Amino acid sequence: MSIAYFDGVIVGGGLVGAALAVALAEQGKEIALLELRPPQLNLQADAKDWDARIYAISPANEQFLRSLNAWPDMHRVQPVSHMDVRGDAGGKIEFSAPAIHTSHLTSILENRWLLQAIWQRIKGMDNIHVFSATAQSLNSDEHAASVTLHDGQVLSAPLIMAADGANSWVRTQTDIKVDAKPYHHHGIVANYAIEKPHGNIARQWFKQGDVLAYLPLPQERISIVWSTSQTEALMALSDGAFAERVAAQGEHSLGKLTPIGRRFAFELILRRPEKMYAPRIALLGDAAHTIHPLAGQGVNLGFGDVMALANILQDAPDWGRNSVLRQYEAERLHAVRSMQMGCDGLFQLFKTEAAPLAWLRNTGLNVVNQMGGLKNQLIRQAMGL
Repeated sequence: MSIAYFDGVIVGGGLVGAALAVALAEQGKEIALLELRPPQLNLQADAKDWDARIYAISPANEQFLRSLNAWPDMHRVQPVSHMDVRGDAGGKIEFSAPAIHTSHLTSILENRWLLQAIWQRIKGMDNIHVFSATAQSLNSDEHAASVTLHDGQVLSAPLIMAADGANSWVRTQTDIKVDAKPYHHHGIVANYAIEKPHGNIARQWFKQGDVLAYLPLPQERISIVWSTSQTEALMALSDGAFAERVAAQGEHSLGKLTPIGRRFAFELILRRPEKMYAPRIALLGDAAHTIHPLAGQGVNLGFGDVMALANILQDAPDWGRNSVLRQYEAERLHAVRSMQMGCDGLFQLFKTEAAPLAWLRNTGLNVVNQMGGLKNQLIRQAMGL
C-alpha cells in the first residue's frame, strides 16, 4: 500500500470541484483531485450539437472564474440583458440590466464548455494531481483524513473536500444527516432553434403548478427547463409533439421551436444536510445543498462555496481544524438556506391553485414590478452584486 500526501484532497471534478482545485492550486498548494471520468478537452468551436445541461452563471461568479483564467470563449456564451417572469393570472415582473447599470444580468452557457475551460487550467498546473479511480473507503482522525482507492493507493491530507454531487459518496461515509424533500416534479431539459429572435431575454412562466423557463443561447437558440408533475406523459411524446407543447406553454413567444438533440428529465429534490462539514471533511456544491432550479442558482451557490472555502483556507495553518470548518459553514449557511427557502416558498406558492392565493401571488408580482428600488435590489442580490 502506498500513501501520497497532499495539502488537500478534492473528491469530484465537476464544475465546483474543478474550480476549487484551481483556486487552491493558485495559492501554491499541492492538491489531489479524484475524478473517475475527466472531461474530453477537444471541443470544436464550430460544434453543431448543444449540451442539454445549461447553466446561468451570475456576474459575480463569472468574475471569479475569469480571475482563475477559466472562462470559455464567448462564442458559446449568451449574456442575458432582460428577464421576463409571468404568473398564472396576469402577474408579471421584469428585470433589466440597464436599470441597475450593468452590462448583463447573467450568462447562459453549456456545462461542457465551462467544464473544459476549467479543466484546461487544471491540465496546465503541475500542483494538481488527477486520480481517475474510484474510492473504496474514507478515514479521518485528529490529524488527517484519507481516501483509499480501489487499487490500494491512499490519498492523505489535513482536509478532504467533497464536491461529488447530490448523492455524495463522501457524505454517506460521515454521520451527517440529510433532510430530503422530493418535489414530486421532474425537470425536463431540451434545446431548440427558434423562429423569432430571443432578444437576449430569459423568460419564465408559472402555470398550473408547473414552471417553464426559456434560456437564450447564441445563434438564436434556447434551452428550456420545465419543472412539471406530468413527466411521464410529456416524455412519452414525440420530439415534435413535445416541442409544440413547450411552445404553447411559452405562449408561442418565440414562434415555432425546432428540436436540437435529445431531451432529458431529472428528479427535483430539496436537500438540506444538517451540517456542511464533518471531522476533516467539507461539503461543497450539490453535496452540501440542492435547490429547485426555478431561480437558476444551484451552481452559483456551489461557486460561492468555492470562493468562501478557498479564501478561508488561504490563511489557515491547519485546513481541517473544526474552527476552520465552522467558519466556512457560518459564512455559507445563511446564503444557502435563504436561497433554498426563497425558491421553495415561491414554488409552493404557485403550486397551490386556490383562488385567493392565485390573486395574492399575481398581485404581488405586479406590485414588486412597480417598485423599482426593491425589484433592483432583489436582482442585485441574485447576481451576487
